[in-house]
Amino acid sequence: MAGAGGAGVRRLQPLSVVEQVTKEIRRSILAGDLRPGQDFSLREIAGRLGVSIIPVREALRHLEGQGLVITARGKSATVAPLSREDLRAIYRLRRQIEPELAGRACLLLTDRDHARLTAHLEIFADPGLGLEEIYETHHEFHLDLLRPAATDWDLRVLRMLWHSAERYVRLAFGNRDSDPDEPRRREAAHTQLLAAVAERDPGRAAQAVLHHLDVNEQIAQQGIAAIAD
Repeated sequence: MAGAGGAGVRRLQPLSVVEQVTKEIRRSILAGDLRPGQDFSLREIAGRLGVSIIPVREALRHLEGQGLVITARGKSATVAPLSREDLRAIYRLRRQIEPELAGRACLLLTDRDHARLTAHLEIFADPGLGLEEIYETHHEFHLDLLRPAATDWDLRVLRMLWHSAERYVRLAFGNRDSDPDEPRRREAAHTQLLAAVAERDPGRAAQAVLHHLDVNEQIAQQGIAAIAD
């Protein structure tokens, strides 16, 4: 794809069996196929995926680190229940990391970085976008926004927090995703965020990210209020 630029089609990366199993179990949890509090057998999951129990056990170890499952002794696990307190903790940690990174990243983002971020915004506005594409694009937008100022450790912690927050966000926005106006609302929210970052004012950029997190947590809290403990 020579000449496609930074916003073009990305090269596919081969996934190990453990990565594929991790991705599929995570998808099942985020989609609600495996419900909060549901017990499941490692052997059953392995059978459905056509793999041995070993990569399933390793995948669950990764997912437990992301707060998505609780493993038990033996060969069973439980989907972690939804919790308002856990959601508050996730966003409390995100507030400590993301605004500060955005304040520094706004001074480091290049024209090519801004072009890539703008391309993400155009994808947000696509009404034909599937849920998996929506959340993948959302993840990539925030990753590209903060990456210039982030260390490898920052990114490791953020990915864990983002994966932990995603099922709450999916639940909260589930009804909105069918609204024909939702793609434009999503695009507008992130356009405002990018505009603030483009001003190259660290305080303005940090405040914009903080506001973005506050709004999303409020919506997520409302989304789980009826079913969380």
